[in-house]
Amino acid sequence: MTNTHLLWLAAGEGAGGSALEHLGMTALSSLVFVAIGLVVFALAFWLITKVSPFSIRKEIEEDQNVALGIVIGAVIIGLAIIIAAAIG
Repeated sequence: MTNTHLLWLAAGEGAGGSALEHLGMTALSSLVFVAIGLVVFALAFWLITKVSPFSIRKEIEEDQNVALGIVIGAVIIGLAIIIAAAIG
């Protein structure tokens, strides 16, 4: 969003409502997408822990398994890219 667009919104020249209403709707939609993203991440992590034949927590925390940490991180980044593409 450019500075000109922000000034336009601050002046209250939004389509069909005030800038405050537009800001409220934007904040609400952002919160909804955050909630959906967190649920998807939680489900994905739960699925990974149920599918794996070993304890994810034990492997990463106690055994210092760096490779497993990288794989879990890659899954999280992949989900973030998919969710970002779905939102945008």
